[in-house]
Amino acid sequence: MGKRIRSIEVSDAPAVLDIYAPFVSDSATSFEIVPPDVPEVERRIMDLRARYPWLVFESDGIVLGFAYASPHRARQAYQWSVDVSVYINSHSQHRGIGRALYTALFALLRRQGYFNAYAGIALPNKASVGLHESLGFTQIGIFKRTGFKFGQWHDVVWLQLRLLEDPRPAEDPLHVDKVFEDDRVVAMLYECAQTVTLD
Repeated sequence: MGKRIRSIEVSDAPAVLDIYAPFVSDSATSFEIVPPDVPEVERRIMDLRARYPWLVFESDGIVLGFAYASPHRARQAYQWSVDVSVYINSHSQHRGIGRALYTALFALLRRQGYFNAYAGIALPNKASVGLHESLGFTQIGIFKRTGFKFGQWHDVVWLQLRLLEDPRPAEDPLHVDKVFEDDRVVAMLYECAQTVTLD
């Protein structure tokens, strides 16, 4: 099957949880305290995937990473802004998977009509900050001592990527299914996946 990036399926929940759980249990990367279970991950996928892209990177059918967008804030005027996250299997990091997933995700978000992507990163995390900045994010502020985990306070740096510069947005962002109707999107996902070096 080789390398590919594709839209997430609910059946990917166990693989997503296997990747995500150590970021909860072993580090302050996620501010969740207890890893979710598979039904909860399935619920999150189902709740978000109609409006916001969820992508997985897989090699020979094995999911090695995922990236997704989620609402930035609930009030309607925020609807053209998203928060983004990417998580990679600990044995598959530093091979370009995160960059490939994010490149594909941002291309989809632009096609949908989203204008801003935000990322919050618990500090210190030099690798994640470096990845985001290399993709065009700029730091917009640090929330000091904002999360308490593992017996200590953690700062969070917030970064912003401007996705579109049009003066006025469309009435509503496009739903994900509409974007995937375009054959060029499938080709774009394939091209992004081929940038990853797994050897």
